[in-house]
Amino acid sequence: MLVLLPPSETKAPGGDGPALNLDELSFAELNPVRRKLADALVDLARDVPASLRALDLSPRQEDEVARNATLWSSPTLPALERYTGVLYDALDIGGFTKSQLAKAGRRLAVASALFGIVRATDRIPAYRLSGGSSLPSLGTLRTLWRPVLEPVFADMDDLVVDLRSGAYAALARIPGAVTVRVVTPAGKVVSHHNKAYKGKLAAALARTPREPSTVEGLLSAASRAGFAIERTGESELKLVTEH
Repeated sequence: MLVLLPPSETKAPGGDGPALNLDELSFAELNPVRRKLADALVDLARDVPASLRALDLSPRQEDEVARNATLWSSPTLPALERYTGVLYDALDIGGFTKSQLAKAGRRLAVASALFGIVRATDRIPAYRLSGGSSLPSLGTLRTLWRPVLEPVFADMDDLVVDLRSGAYAALARIPGAVTVRVVTPAGKVVSHHNKAYKGKLAAALARTPREPSTVEGLLSAASRAGFAIERTGESELKLVTEH
């Protein structure tokens, strides 16, 4: 099973690992596009106003441009420590035991505008690039990523639980992936707490002793963890919130 998380716009600063080495990341077939994007971001960072426009940032966010300028030299962190925000707060990787961390390393991955997909333990630097961005020298990320990301997902034998948000789902289609819709008891789609529930679900699936390989097994694992969840289609699930 592979649980695919969305990234976050915010990233933890700093790190305790060596500079980015693409050869040490999972899915080496993505490295040519990763290198092309990283080089383009570094080049773009030389022109701060152009970077702010391309990345849809305000002048107060120039520090994000500075991060991109040092992509190849700044320290790294494991992906699950680099990404921050509501979903990752709910995931609470800091509360995992050593055994649970090992399971998370095998079962969790993060969609990324810069790296395509990274596994939980892949070491990456802080950066700023969104799924819906378009870089002046390269065009849209969807155009860049689809031809190389979709074959990677198509070759996976694992059950994929796709928790990506819209902008990242647009970067690659995943055949047979299980999607999860978060709704209220009245059936209304949840927006505010959507990320928190998905983070908690990802944590439960990372920790579960028996790794599910079917949708039925996934439902059982989520139910045992206390989630009100049901199947609404061949590969679609509905998670019902408490309120």
